[in-house]
Amino acid sequence: MPSRQEVAYFGAGPAPLPTSVIEAGAKAFVNYNDSGLGLAEISHRSPTANQILADTKASLTTLLDIPDNYEILFMQGGGSGEFSAVVQNLVSVFVERRRRRAEANILKANPNEDPARVEELVLERLKKEIDEELKLDYIVTGSWSLKASQEAARLVGPKYVNVAVDARKANDGKFGKIPPEETWSLTPTRREGGKGSAFVYFCDNETVDGVEFPAFPKVLEPQGEDEEDERLVVADMSSNFLSRKVDVRKYAVIFAGAQKNVGVTGITIVIVRKSLLPPQTATPPASLLQKLNIGGVPGPIVFDYATIAKNNSLYNTLPIFNLWVAGQVMAELVNTFGTKKVSGQEEIAARKAQLIYAALDKYPHVYHVVPDKSVRSRMNICFRVYGGDADKEKEFLAGAEKRLLLGLKGHRSVGGIRASNYNAVPLENVERLVKYLEDYATGQY
Repeated sequence: MPSRQEVAYFGAGPAPLPTSVIEAGAKAFVNYNDSGLGLAEISHRSPTANQILADTKASLTTLLDIPDNYEILFMQGGGSGEFSAVVQNLVSVFVERRRRRAEANILKANPNEDPARVEELVLERLKKEIDEELKLDYIVTGSWSLKASQEAARLVGPKYVNVAVDARKANDGKFGKIPPEETWSLTPTRREGGKGSAFVYFCDNETVDGVEFPAFPKVLEPQGEDEEDERLVVADMSSNFLSRKVDVRKYAVIFAGAQKNVGVTGITIVIVRKSLLPPQTATPPASLLQKLNIGGVPGPIVFDYATIAKNNSLYNTLPIFNLWVAGQVMAELVNTFGTKKVSGQEEIAARKAQLIYAALDKYPHVYHVVPDKSVRSRMNICFRVYGGDADKEKEFLAGAEKRLLLGLKGHRSVGGIRASNYNAVPLENVERLVKYLEDYATGQY
């Protein structure tokens, strides 16, 4: 039986964790800080749990320089849960902003109007504006953003979902490129003479397809001071979270399932701008949303950002052990990189990815990297062996397993090979994989 040190694991998720965190977690699971209780047993409302929550928030704030006008939420449901939560919360923001505007306009024209009549007029106007103007923009560059757009269409109806980009159209029906921004058909903002969308959504790193945005899209850059005239940008960062520096201020919502780069399954991290939460933007009453008959809103209360924020992520039972694991990973990054913060991890991630891609590019007759070079993921390196020859790929995987290089099989929907290069994959394991890539290509495996 191999030891942990002998196995090099490149699975796409759940992903490897730092050995130090795993070992400490084993002790904490049985008896945390000599309390006689394991971390999975303590109350989520205990002082211990609250301290773990505060420490985790502090580490994350340090790593990403999260401004004071953002709230950090710890939720459940994974990235797939956030596909729904984003719709639920930001369509509600869209409605509330339109409700306020409609009410102000009606009262300006008729200052003495009966309140009940004002409510009727507001409802009429909202129904019309939602029917004619509600749009949810999706930039579809891979399997996960596609699933997110499909969930939005399921909830609110296809009429309201604008697929501003379908990257398959630029790549012979397959994902692997990000089309030029000038070709994106985003809903025009009010500043651009349009009505604006409820939000624009993209997946920063596509785990299945190996596509990563090289930088924040220029077309989504904020243009002014009035947030209501700007696009609310939502990013799924589940598979590249804390692997590079990001400017949090450019996003309305960032979310990430923990099980790739920061922890174990069961915790979802959400960073949301406070201006989208009460009291700055009140949640529309459930009764109003019901009258508007918008699919997906009001949604489950456990996905309501305002409720989770108000209760410091403790509205329902938060899995404290899972949170502690994520907190330990974040604290280790803080301690390791100091003033470099997440930029220190970014340097390592880039170095590891560079080594693997260099080996693949060295032998083009053997290996074919799936995505275009301009959008190659640093986290999920997808390639084919001998053009996707099934027998050769089985042979490749079998040879890798003999060397205890595990988790390299591509996603079932696309096949091929995928080396997931997450934060906890050590450089020496990447070097072992590179050695095997060299040996296989030269017939020495």
